[in-house]
Amino acid sequence: MTARAGKGPAIRVRPRRELRRARRWRTHSCWDHLVAAPLWPLHGANLGTLLRTCDAVGACLAVPRFSWVPAALERGNTLRHPSCVHWVGDPVGWLERRREEGSRVVGVELADEAVRLGDLPAARERTVAVLGHEQYGIPDEALGLLDVAVEIPMVGTGHSLNVAVAGSLVLYRLAGLL
Repeated sequence: MTARAGKGPAIRVRPRRELRRARRWRTHSCWDHLVAAPLWPLHGANLGTLLRTCDAVGACLAVPRFSWVPAALERGNTLRHPSCVHWVGDPVGWLERRREEGSRVVGVELADEAVRLGDLPAARERTVAVLGHEQYGIPDEALGLLDVAVEIPMVGTGHSLNVAVAGSLVLYRLAGLL
């Protein structure tokens, strides 16, 4: 970094070519590390945004087999390559199978013993980040499958963030990028 006269250090912006070289050359293996699971989505626009975040952190996206989800993903996906999307017919059964396979299940939920986002450690094992419905959260029958709940602190008047924002924050943290 070089200093500019009286203005402190200059900021060097990396060119696109350099950024492309620094990124991974091949896609990740499915289920190898991190999966975002918005299994009870309310709005389709959030799914496309979350899919973009999954690509950025090297995660898969697991979504329910609702009739409107494929169109929502197609509309919101601005990537030029296929993304890692897995279709879930039975969300609770799917989470049970992930736990049986040894995955850690982290739920984004307001709970008494929730870990604050800033205290959440990066994922060191296969991890599923479960995102609930924006109004109702994670259903009761799935809460018992969580290994840990994570809370995103808020100082405003809203009760929660939308699924895309909450999921993106948690995914970056779990990926060790925040």
